[in-house]
Amino acid sequence: MKIDAIRRSYTKDKLDLDQLDADPIVQFEQWLKDAVAAELPDPTAMCVASVDAEGQPSQRLVLLKDLNPSGFTFYTNLGSRKATELAANPKVCLHFPWHPLERQVIVYGTAERVPTSQVMKYFLSRPKESQLAAWASEQSRPVSTRLALMQKFAEIKEKFSHGDVSLPDFWGGFLVRPYQIEFWQGGEHRLHDRFMYRQTDLGWQIERLCP
Repeated sequence: MKIDAIRRSYTKDKLDLDQLDADPIVQFEQWLKDAVAAELPDPTAMCVASVDAEGQPSQRLVLLKDLNPSGFTFYTNLGSRKATELAANPKVCLHFPWHPLERQVIVYGTAERVPTSQVMKYFLSRPKESQLAAWASEQSRPVSTRLALMQKFAEIKEKFSHGDVSLPDFWGGFLVRPYQIEFWQGGEHRLHDRFMYRQTDLGWQIERLCP
């Protein structure tokens, strides 16, 4: 397969400074609404990049579960690779790849644990099967077979068959507080429009970047 010939032109839209809100969270919310309105698959999916003690980056896709003026929130098993890495090094990068709209958003920030009360509220809103799966999966740990995983799921399902599923003490959430956010709109001839918001003592400053 000749992959170097795979390409397309980006002509859907343009982005200029006067189109941007002064607040990147407000701007992000508008773009997220556009992604939802366009019926993109998994519009809240984001790539979360973290770094281990040896400096090795790792990435995975998770779903954004809350957006507010403080930042971006997602939930996970606290024994997972990402949670372990973020506990040691809270610097994190989020990437939202809205390819059909020829848009990307990249968030640079620091991650912090969210309060247990907030975790509980979200956990109880999940489908029961997802709650059970949180108990059954030792995320990022080796498992012998899928059958073994499903057997564990069945055991957990039986355990909680006559009542509510309690919040695992190994399950929590992270708030990513941004200090830089980039908005990228594809452009003709690979001359894309890129704007970087940077947090300063004077508030958010915006600058155009070369593509």
